[in-house]
Amino acid sequence: MTDSTVRMDAIGISSTDLAASLAFYRLLGLTFPAGAEKLPHVEATLPGGIRLMFDPDDSGADRGRGRIALAFHCGDAAGVDATYATLTEAGHHGESKPWDAVWGQRYAVVRDPDGHQVDLFA
Repeated sequence: MTDSTVRMDAIGISSTDLAASLAFYRLLGLTFPAGAEKLPHVEATLPGGIRLMFDPDDSGADRGRGRIALAFHCGDAAGVDATYATLTEAGHHGESKPWDAVWGQRYAVVRDPDGHQVDLFA
């Protein structure tokens, strides 16, 4: 995986109380649109361009446990496929093989050695 187009693009947070999470991060200076608490997906772009993304989690998961995913932009669809192959061939767990998502991106999901979700997309 020597392609220099793979770059850290976003950090996703799954929230059991989206309104409370957005209020917390607003106190830290992040800006979200009015009414964001009712949206199915909310983002704030941080200095440097990385996006901090929030999605509601209605699964009833433990509130004390963090649920975070890292997202890496892989340049194009072939980059997603190649990066997924490199990681899984190195023995890392492939959660979801590359697919064409309904929202228009090529997407795949792997797990890092500690089990954290790593999204690959283009």
